[in-house]
Amino acid sequence: MLAADSTPAAVETDLLVAPWFEDDRDGVAGLDHATGGEVGRAIASKEFEGKPFDLFLAPLVDGRWRARRVALIGGGKAADFDAALARKVAAAAGAAVRLRRVARAAFLLRCGAGAADDAATGAFAHAVAEGLTLSEFDIGSYKTDAPHTGEATAWTIVIGGGAAAAGGAAAAVARGRVLGECSNLARSLANEPGNALTPREFARRAAEIAGGGGASVEILDERQSGELGMGLLLGVARGSSEPPRMIVFRHEPPGAPAAPILGLVGKGITFDTGGISIKSADGMERMKDDMSGGAAVACAMRAISMLNAPMRVVGVVPATENMPGGRAIKPGDILKSAQGTTVEVINTDAEGRLILGDGLWYARRLGATHLVDVATLTGAVVVALGKTTSGLYGTPERFVAHVRRAAEAAGDRAWPLPLFEDYREQLQSEIADISNTGGRPAGSITAAMFLKEFTGGLPWVHMDIAGTAWAEEAKPYQPKGPTGVAVRTLARLAFDPLDV
Repeated sequence: MLAADSTPAAVETDLLVAPWFEDDRDGVAGLDHATGGEVGRAIASKEFEGKPFDLFLAPLVDGRWRARRVALIGGGKAADFDAALARKVAAAAGAAVRLRRVARAAFLLRCGAGAADDAATGAFAHAVAEGLTLSEFDIGSYKTDAPHTGEATAWTIVIGGGAAAAGGAAAAVARGRVLGECSNLARSLANEPGNALTPREFARRAAEIAGGGGASVEILDERQSGELGMGLLLGVARGSSEPPRMIVFRHEPPGAPAAPILGLVGKGITFDTGGISIKSADGMERMKDDMSGGAAVACAMRAISMLNAPMRVVGVVPATENMPGGRAIKPGDILKSAQGTTVEVINTDAEGRLILGDGLWYARRLGATHLVDVATLTGAVVVALGKTTSGLYGTPERFVAHVRRAAEAAGDRAWPLPLFEDYREQLQSEIADISNTGGRPAGSITAAMFLKEFTGGLPWVHMDIAGTAWAEEAKPYQPKGPTGVAVRTLARLAFDPLDV
């Protein structure tokens, strides 16, 4: 993917893609004439109105234009066209171009109204590069009769504004490309069936992904986890014939200060039946994606190292299956965590918080000063926020706000929910330090309250992606399937000063 300083007419490509706003008169100078009046005709007849993701294709008949065809893609109103929408528009354009098997395409960078300085150009170039890259993901990797879409489209992002502007935007494009590719890697992991992506295989692939980007990787087996006293992880793993793994990543750039150290923890349940508290059969096949948080951490660690983030980062992914085998934990069992806290298991389907408890403790042991965990944790967050927004929980509020800003900038919509101390009462146990569920009321909040017990009082944010890790229906910019949520958020945090 390249960034080029050029005029639209001078770009030599098979297809020139240009965002077009609803209030454009002549959004790209000379384009209507170059299409023999087709652009003007389509707009006058309202065949094309520039609404978000509308698409209109026309041949270029003016020999002075070096592209063969043009595709206008709607960007909505110019005043509303920000980097977040540019990312989606680029993804929609990339998907449409891919379906048409176009070998070479160029995307004309256009910023929204009032966004014309170099910083804005860089932000839009970054977002467009991410969007075009995200459009390359293919959910049908196991289909043997799927139509072949050919080689991936070779994209050029046309910047304009002179060589200096294009040179500055080139770094933003390269960064966006890395983050888009890492998001797609996380989507590929989440799309793998449970029989292919066992905990050991997940650990192997995660090591390959993050290690290939420059992060160091260590994999703890069940014996090493036992020596560390990780009774929560080992307890969940008991019902499976597949042994668990604790995957550890480190990014330690030369010259980085000893602190802060960002600790990323991701839930790695490679398949979740619910255990003895078994789930209903309807939709259980989707539980292959219960390791989406762990995939986000692994792939974010790759991006963090590839992009040379300035701070130290550790990543921890506890990985196991949750199965109802003969040795599986039962409701009423007591487990002891690595930090010594005893947990009464009320519901074996509340297993993600158990393994994250040991994961958070281990990130602290590795020196983390700030913690962010990511997990497909509760159905309750879907009831609260639906399928478009992840839940944020944590302390102190300044750190929650810090993570939320990173998420919004990365295109991962998130919203904070409260952690009032009263909610802790729902987790009281008569025979252990804490129970693993507080019942249905405020279910996502009490799950976060459980995790808080293992943060050691450090600044901490929990990101519940149960509603956002998988798209239930296709949209122009997002096919049905895994979304790669949180990869870009976690990577961005490694570049933002942690002054909380």
